[in-house]
Amino acid sequence: MGMTITEKILARASGREKISAGEVILARVDKVMIHDVSGPPALKILEEHGVEKVFDPESVWVTEDHFVPPPDTRSAENLKELRRLSKKYHLKKYYGWGTGNYGVCHALCYEEALILPGEVFIGGDSHTNTAGALGAFAAGMGHTDIAFILENGWTWLRVPESILFRVEGRLPSYSMAKDLALKIIGDIGPDGANYKAMEFRGEAIREMSIEERLTLCNMTTEAGAKNGIIEPDQRVLDHFKDRGIRSFKPAYSDPDAEYVDEYEINASKIEPMIAKPSSPANASPIAEVEGLEIDRVYIGSCTGGKLEDLMAAAKIMKGRRVKARTEIAPATQSIYLKALRMGLIEIFVEAGAIILPPTCGACFGGHMGILGSGEICISATNRNFPGRMGDPKAEIYLASPLTAAASAIAGKITDPRDYLEGA
Repeated sequence: MGMTITEKILARASGREKISAGEVILARVDKVMIHDVSGPPALKILEEHGVEKVFDPESVWVTEDHFVPPPDTRSAENLKELRRLSKKYHLKKYYGWGTGNYGVCHALCYEEALILPGEVFIGGDSHTNTAGALGAFAAGMGHTDIAFILENGWTWLRVPESILFRVEGRLPSYSMAKDLALKIIGDIGPDGANYKAMEFRGEAIREMSIEERLTLCNMTTEAGAKNGIIEPDQRVLDHFKDRGIRSFKPAYSDPDAEYVDEYEINASKIEPMIAKPSSPANASPIAEVEGLEIDRVYIGSCTGGKLEDLMAAAKIMKGRRVKARTEIAPATQSIYLKALRMGLIEIFVEAGAIILPPTCGACFGGHMGILGSGEICISATNRNFPGRMGDPKAEIYLASPLTAAASAIAGKITDPRDYLEGA
């Protein structure tokens, strides 16, 4: 019996030719990411235990993305501590706000080509799964696990079973990877892939851009998955080669690889989806909630602030005016600059939207706009738990950037087909 791509990557990392799902292994870690929430506690553990250096400073990267710009003195002090500790441990791959390119860690890993196909990537964030779209094993871990990896360069893992999702056909022009993800999560449930690898393949996946694949893998966290992953095709390989990176070892699933479950999905039938409060798994076609009046629209974060997300929103918002408070946050400074040069920022501002700096702030209810009690928001982010974006009595509806933009224009939850010609 062959191995899946997840098993092959972990086998290589453990120095073995063959491993099976369920085994506990010791795996070498290629890359580690920490940010201003996960970084200070992990690095403080090293300092408190007298650890003088990390296993490889060049394999660790740091980004300031959650509490930036700092909304209060506590956040400012936390950033100071992150900078101090990063300097102490010689972490030079540091992406700080206001000092060049920085932004949401999961978009930054793609924009800066920080994670390569075939690598084991562990991040101090639950949506580290995102980078599986690049053909890497990417998973999030907590502070103590990250601290151990920073010191030793390896971790222990139970090899996850894999679920295969064959997505054939093509997504309609009015549907995005977010709609596909919500459909899948709604079907299998919030724990439908608990500690499993969600592997995607098929015509629809091949036709997807890398940015859309990032969204799909990101959302696997909301089904309880250990990781989400897509085999790296020529589009992915060219992404790195275009940046002068040619030394990497992609992995691919064997034809006779064993999967604990398999799903067949016809992408052409995916409608615009909505995740109703208060779970990404509480998903339904938009028709079930269409017409619900909203107070706010948020288009940003790791599933809504990439360049193609902004392009999708601009397609609907161009020449129109919003009827609900609308915030748009490019995920990184480089994306912001590209959007500016393409005229997208002008479209948004003329539509009446406010443009935020790259930050995770509003997505997790930290700052940059907090929901009040009873307010209703439609968001292109990945979670809608009670209190996620502010008051626990606020209601969050998750949707694609297309649907969020259409809803902003209408002032109520609206099918994007209403604004897309020929849809």
